[in-house]
Amino acid sequence: MIAMEQRELGRTGRNVSVVGQGTWQLGGDWGEVRESDAFDVLDAAVGAGVTFFDTADVYGDGRSEQLIGRYLEERPDAGVLVATKMGRRADQVPENYVLDNFRTWNDRSRANLGVDTLDLVQLHCPPTAVYSSDEVYDALDTLVAEQRIAAYGVSVETCAEALTAIARPGVASVQIILNPFRLKPLDEVLPAARAAGVGIVARVPLASGLLSGKYTADTVFAPEDHRAYNRHGEAFDQGETFSGIEYGTGLAAAAEFAGLAPDGATPAQTALRWIIQQPGVTSVIPGARSVEQTRANAAAAALEPLPQSTLDAVRDLYDRRIRAAVHDRW
Repeated sequence: MIAMEQRELGRTGRNVSVVGQGTWQLGGDWGEVRESDAFDVLDAAVGAGVTFFDTADVYGDGRSEQLIGRYLEERPDAGVLVATKMGRRADQVPENYVLDNFRTWNDRSRANLGVDTLDLVQLHCPPTAVYSSDEVYDALDTLVAEQRIAAYGVSVETCAEALTAIARPGVASVQIILNPFRLKPLDEVLPAARAAGVGIVARVPLASGLLSGKYTADTVFAPEDHRAYNRHGEAFDQGETFSGIEYGTGLAAAAEFAGLAPDGATPAQTALRWIIQQPGVTSVIPGARSVEQTRANAAAAALEPLPQSTLDAVRDLYDRRIRAAVHDRW
């Protein structure tokens, strides 16, 4: 196993690798993934020093959790903290975010993962009103008291939701979209999280693959891939697909971003390195569907920090190509 930098995940009190493993794709929501291939990806991540897996109870209707559970049963020595999410198994109304439902969802995730106590449970981008509900946090505290979960956090769509959650003393971590095409969290969210001792998990780090520089206008995504069916928010929040950027705009920006990669690094690794060195970030969670992708993602942790000139170039690229295109949405 390769050693990787570890950072404390906010109020969990536990350390995790600066590059984690996102597992949305293992559920099959990005196209079919065989179980053996999923195990190979998880094993490659652990071998590369990853100690943080992120999943959710709706990824493949629980398949992602089940695969992780079976893998870690075979590898009890892996030392991995598993974060899952709950809330998307019901209609998205605040009234569904109550203790009875939490217990039901929690029971399912614990069974899927094969554990008595979940390491970290995150509310999965619930309705905005949920982040301000005293009853919701009381219910989450009850789950901790019942030893169903060790800690809880939130996954958010907006910076305002993140700031509301960070103010709550029991919130251990906030998961938010952050990448070179999504800079708004740098302004207030990351500083607030640092001040409060809340961990930041950066999701959608490659803008659904745009920042890899591998896609073109002719790329065809499978019908079951959210990059085919959710480009305009048809199924869930648009920001989850290509960071909410129009595909053509994203392709042009990605081509320019690729020119910023240092010698020996891919555009994807450059994007991950950029995220890792943002003050306040705990871990970044790229997904991968192959062993090669997994190892390449993990290798970003060992890159030299990007120089200020590259950081300035990323900001300039964002201001010129991205900000105007998404300003109204954000």
